[in-house]
Amino acid sequence: MLDIRPIGIEDYAERHSKPLSALHHKLWMETYSKTREPGMMVGALEATFLKMLVMLTNARRVLEIGMFTGYTTLALAEALPKGGTIVSCEIDPERTEIAKRYFAESPHGSKIEVKLGPASETLKRVWGPFDICFIDADIEKYAAYYEACMDLVRRGGLIILDNMLHGGRVIDARDEVTKQIDELNKRIRTDARVENVLLPVRDGIMLVRKL
Repeated sequence: MLDIRPIGIEDYAERHSKPLSALHHKLWMETYSKTREPGMMVGALEATFLKMLVMLTNARRVLEIGMFTGYTTLALAEALPKGGTIVSCEIDPERTEIAKRYFAESPHGSKIEVKLGPASETLKRVWGPFDICFIDADIEKYAAYYEACMDLVRRGGLIILDNMLHGGRVIDARDEVTKQIDELNKRIRTDARVENVLLPVRDGIMLVRKL
């Protein structure tokens, strides 16, 4: 069977997509030099894809669960129109300080509202409707975040979940966290409230449209 995703094809796709800003490159380098888990940051291809989704949906309000150092946050903010807002949840103060420095350098930084603290608590204090909700933190809490976002996203809006292939382990889920992701994938597939597609981009992007 032909392998349609040979080694190097994602790099090729990235090279033939519009690049992100120089500020993104600078943030990428600092994240890899100063944080313990830089791999938690989405890649440039995924960030560009998410940015495109914001533009295609004409989103004005975005909720991000899991900011890390703000790489994706910047991409989303750049796609928002003037007056648009992204509410971004992050629990780590050191990562937040890195992100805030870069937000201050960006002409789109004023669109970003950072909520420092556990996302489970922050979600009780934010209000909808949001056009897009992006879930990318605390993978063991994804199911709870999904339900919270169902209440917060508008009808016709998107819920986007990252890491839904969990390194490919969902094919034969054995550890508890992977089993939870597999169950959530199945649950979303049969959820009558939504339409969905699971894309094998990076570690798996689940796109969910609320009906």
